[in-house]
Amino acid sequence: MLLVARVLCTLGTLLLVSEPALALRPYDSTDADVAKQGEFELELGPVGRRREDSKRIEVAPAVIGNFGLAGDRELVIQGQREVALDRDPGEPRSAIVDNGIFIKQVLRQGALQDASGPSVATEYGLLLPSVHGEKGTGFSVAGIISQRTEQISVHLNAALAWTREHEPDLFLGAILEGPYSWAVRPVAEVFGEQASGTPRVTSALVGAIWRFRDGLSFDVGVRRAHDGNETIRELRLGLTWTFG
Repeated sequence: MLLVARVLCTLGTLLLVSEPALALRPYDSTDADVAKQGEFELELGPVGRRREDSKRIEVAPAVIGNFGLAGDRELVIQGQREVALDRDPGEPRSAIVDNGIFIKQVLRQGALQDASGPSVATEYGLLLPSVHGEKGTGFSVAGIISQRTEQISVHLNAALAWTREHEPDLFLGAILEGPYSWAVRPVAEVFGEQASGTPRVTSALVGAIWRFRDGLSFDVGVRRAHDGNETIRELRLGLTWTFG
């Protein structure tokens, strides 16, 4: 109970204090599924390192909490703490960024809900201000289509957002996963994103997810991206823990 209380306190802090809301460890996109009613799913990235050209940033932690609601819905709360290891003069050492609160809703039950055909979902909500970062508030709405076979799972994402700087933003992403029955399955993700008046971001990630047991999985991902002329390299290590 003490651990659960600490988790809920952490999520509450993030809420009071995101890019489109889409997120699923270790990806930036997500799938067309939700936590079951009454379940709490914690996606935690306790170890993350990112290099933006010569600048090094530590991400510890990145937190996403998914609370299962009635009617094939879930409440999603997210945020992450970043520490600048190479600071510019006057730059804060740490910040809490990518904060948001969203609702994900399954519109069509499909392969991810043990039914036939593709699963379809939407996710919509608010992009909240950062701490020592972007101060504005925005919103996003996304459509997600997922299909799973014995050999592969595919998740397609499209999101429109009104950013914290009050500019339109478009996000398109795709996730590919190896056989879901494997205890360790290879994964990959590509996405592109562009907000009005800013350089286009293109990203590719490869990694693996280890299903340690029902309700607990560990993940690793290595990401390389380009933000205009800036090269981004990132390592992500984390876990997804589900309990009722």
